Amino acid sequence: QVQLVESGGGLVQAGGSLRLSCVASSRISSIDAMGWYRQAPGKQRELVATITRERSTNFADFVKGRFTISRDNAKNTVYLQMNRLKPEDTAVYYCNVKTVVGGYYWGQGTQVTVSS
Repeated sequence: QVQLVESGGGLVQAGGSLRLSCVASSRISSIDAMGWYRQAPGKQRELVATITRERSTNFADFVKGRFTISRDNAKNTVYLQMNRLKPEDTAVYYCNVKTVVGGYYWGQGTQVTVSS
């Protein structure tokens, strides 16, 4: 059962922009925080950004000032707007959802490739 569906990845030149979207299934109830993580080849998965239901946000230092995160609670959707992309942003980006009762869900990942 697919609980999180991501979209928006692709190939972009350095300095360009992409917008990732992640829709959480209505089967996931009581969603609290939503966020994005990424994993580059040979590296561990790392936090990119998170947003709480009250829209409090947290960003990794390496994306501050370039990426923004937002959500639409009515649509169970979280977005990641990525601007001024760099080759080192190349990774598989994963959506993550946490529920108020401790549930934890991951998307299947979407590839982002930034060419120099």
